Amino acid sequence: MILRLASILLIALLVIPVSAGLSMVLLPAFGYLPVLGGNTFHLEAWQTLWAHAGLQRSVLLSYFSGLITALVALFIVVLFLAASQGTLLDRAIRRMVSPLLAIPHAAVAFGLAFLIAPSGLLVRWVSPGLTGWERPPDLLIVNDPLGLALMAGLILKEVPFLLLMSLAALPQLRPEQRVTVARSLGYAPGIAWLKCVFPALYPLIRLPVYAVIAYATSVVDMALILGPTLPPTLSVSVLTWFNDPDLNRRFMASAGAVLQFGVTLAALLTWWLGEQGVKLLCQRWLANGSRTSGATAIAFGGRALLLSVTLLAISALAGLALFSVAGFWRFPDALPGTFTLDHWLRILPSVATPLINTLSVGLAATLIAAVLVVATLEHAARYQLPAWRAQWLLYLPLIVPQVAFLFGLVVAAESVAIRPQQALVVAGHLLFVVPYLYLSLSEAYRRLDPRWFQVALSLGAPPWRAFWQVRLPLLLAPLLTACAVSLAVSIGQYLPTLLLGGGRIPTITTEAVAMASGGNRRLVAVLALLQTLLPFIGFSLALMIPRLVWAKRRQMRGAA
Repeated sequence: MILRLASILLIALLVIPVSAGLSMVLLPAFGYLPVLGGNTFHLEAWQTLWAHAGLQRSVLLSYFSGLITALVALFIVVLFLAASQGTLLDRAIRRMVSPLLAIPHAAVAFGLAFLIAPSGLLVRWVSPGLTGWERPPDLLIVNDPLGLALMAGLILKEVPFLLLMSLAALPQLRPEQRVTVARSLGYAPGIAWLKCVFPALYPLIRLPVYAVIAYATSVVDMALILGPTLPPTLSVSVLTWFNDPDLNRRFMASAGAVLQFGVTLAALLTWWLGEQGVKLLCQRWLANGSRTSGATAIAFGGRALLLSVTLLAISALAGLALFSVAGFWRFPDALPGTFTLDHWLRILPSVATPLINTLSVGLAATLIAAVLVVATLEHAARYQLPAWRAQWLLYLPLIVPQVAFLFGLVVAAESVAIRPQQALVVAGHLLFVVPYLYLSLSEAYRRLDPRWFQVALSLGAPPWRAFWQVRLPLLLAPLLTACAVSLAVSIGQYLPTLLLGGGRIPTITTEAVAMASGGNRRLVAVLALLQTLLPFIGFSLALMIPRLVWAKRRQMRGAA
């Protein structure tokens, strides 16, 4: 009964806040918000919104950012998987790209900004020898009006996500057997994978792709760091209106949040129409019997593109580390003239509270999510239930733009006199921690041999004891890894922390984004590195603890 209750609670946790948030942002968008004097429905907020300068450009930026990011990221992942033949190089690239998922979005954005800025590392490394520049060029690279820097940052983060989602789904398809059969008919390995595996794989990763589109169309923290400023993306504009001292702007902000939801839906619909078009156009290619055309380009391009993304992300993090200890550094010197720890010593005393808040919120959200998810999976395993039909609900908080429903949650909390507080921030983080923890742990739970549990029962152990002494120890490694992923997700949350905490619960992420406008690269680099260091510690513990606990049981260190 308790396990079933946990399953119901998990679904309610995902559905009710999102639904309530959407409802409470929809009403003010049409003028109804009694606490601010809005007692009748009207369209004044929409009229003000449509008259806002730069709105059309903001909408187009958000729309195309989502589509282009998803398209490029999916292209890179699919091409790599088609080219991957299990060689040492392929396995090395996979190992390098996987930890990038744990790096918070803001940290990647800061690192990329330091790398590609006119006075950044890339320009320094080629100047003046290849460029002749003795001074930084007058180029608008970061915050460019087309949002290219923003899309590049998003691609660096979404490629690892789509790759890991694809790798998790592939075992269900037995890709090696499909490719082997195709190769026996004369198909090159890359062509065989694209024709025999990818058509079956894409339906399994469709929801993650939709989540990438939704996030990219409505991202706030990365848009504040890398995105255009005049005008900004729609989500940044909505955040600005919501935080305006004039409370009447709340109506316009609500209308903007509804518009953001519409932009995301439009992008998702466009992608779905594109799926149908590609399906029709590729049917002939799938059956035309072409066996080797393009095989060399796939083999080279797949590895080169993913390796380039990985090295660019690693270089961005290396740039953060370099700037955090740089002293005097004149352009175009490739390295600082002096190194110092003054920046760390200057900022560490002031980040004690944000650091404590980051860890307390992240650990609380991860612990609650772990209990709910494990109870849900245990209920399914114990009663041999089929695959969860409502699994698409896991992606609901990921597909619905944060801007669209978090503003509504704030309004709902204010309506029932709930003040911004840490508990509210933890609840907000749960919406995004639960899906990642479930997706990270569910496959390991399903693949665990049920006979271990049955043997324990046959020896007279009650179910609860068999769970604690048999199933949970066997799943220790994947459970800790899933918790590390969830902690990393919580650490990177910017908008839920800012809105539900009312700006009163500072974290490392909110402090880093707030400092981005200050222009002090050294201090920003220190905060971004701290933001990256916390997930790294979490993953290190997830790897070390099973090795220590099962020092004499090697096979249990990574049971799955």
